[in-house]
Amino acid sequence: MRTTQQFSITLTNEMAQMVRAKVESGEYASESEVIRDGLRTLQLHERALETWLREQVAPAYDAIKADPSRAVSADKVRASLAAARKSTLRAG
Repeated sequence: MRTTQQFSITLTNEMAQMVRAKVESGEYASESEVIRDGLRTLQLHERALETWLREQVAPAYDAIKADPSRAVSADKVRASLAAARKSTLRAG
């Protein structure tokens, strides 16, 4: 039984050149290897995102729902970010 499947894909010129460059540099043996590695990276990214959502975002949401007084307003978040940015700019 065959364990692979052939696909025909269309890439932007920039992406196609990137794939060719990876093969030409010797980093990969074929264009297919480049695409497979990219898909594996995408899988890892999606798993990490799902884990973050399940383990950090959902519990934080549940905690805020249970006790809304713990929430920080959007205005306070913006002010805090603006102050941090201003401080960073002064230090740099």
